[in-house]
Amino acid sequence: MQKFFAVIAFALFTLGVFAAEPPHWAYPIVVDKPVAPGADATGAVQIPGSARSYTYAQIDDLMNPPDWFPDSHAPAPNVVKSGAGKTVLACGACHLMSGMGHPESSHLAGLTADYILRQLADFKSGARKDPTRMNGIAKDLSDEDAKQAAEWFATLKPLPWTKVVEADSVSKSFIGKGRMRFVLPDGGNEALGSRIIELPQDALNAARRDPRSGFIAYVPAGSLARGEALVKNGGGKTLACGACHGPQLKGLADAPSIAGMSPLYTYRQLHSLQTGARGGASAAMMLPVVAKLSEDDMIAISAYLGSLAP
Repeated sequence: MQKFFAVIAFALFTLGVFAAEPPHWAYPIVVDKPVAPGADATGAVQIPGSARSYTYAQIDDLMNPPDWFPDSHAPAPNVVKSGAGKTVLACGACHLMSGMGHPESSHLAGLTADYILRQLADFKSGARKDPTRMNGIAKDLSDEDAKQAAEWFATLKPLPWTKVVEADSVSKSFIGKGRMRFVLPDGGNEALGSRIIELPQDALNAARRDPRSGFIAYVPAGSLARGEALVKNGGGKTLACGACHGPQLKGLADAPSIAGMSPLYTYRQLHSLQTGARGGASAAMMLPVVAKLSEDDMIAISAYLGSLAP
């Protein structure tokens, strides 16, 4: 068994070394246009249901992100709301004060503290690689701050966040400020092809870091049925997800909840596992699971999981 895992790990590592650059549609690394809807507003702005107001300069402050609904959660530790030092950004800036995050980051609500801490440790060691920020943040994050952040995010309940829609075409879009994708004004439509495109349900509120404003994930036609078959019985290519993640896919023992996650985020994890960009002890169990998956398989699995209730 050890020899089997070693062969798989070496093959995937080799694949990762020689793999092409990750697909731009899945890994929003380069900003196409440094703009966001409403960013030209002067003065403070608001979002529906909140009594608070912030300027766009405050909204975009990664060391002090807006907390639109402070009464909806327990008091947050300093590292979540204010970061630490000059290099550790406030966790709430990317993952939001609801823990739901935008498609370019990840959901943390609904995950266990132990799981979050393991991922931070893998980022810190470099076993898990993030093409943007997390390796540097984890490296400079103190053990105590990591513990406080993980325990706080673990108290948050996941929200219905992503509506999955099968489509042949999608509105043309661009990656804007904050590495979030927005519809290109007057841009028309384009073929979706073999991609997942996630767009805000309300672009203005998403740009304002509204923790209650979710997303629509456009996926290729037929993805949901194909993904359901792969998730439930493996389709002859992989293992049934419920064997490790629980019958409702809401987590079991060391395996995290995967129901209701952003399809774009889930695809990135499958792709990163397959190419070797995501490693670590917990990732080792996933190597034989992802080894035979095609690009379309990973898209379909991600789409189906994202369509489930969190």
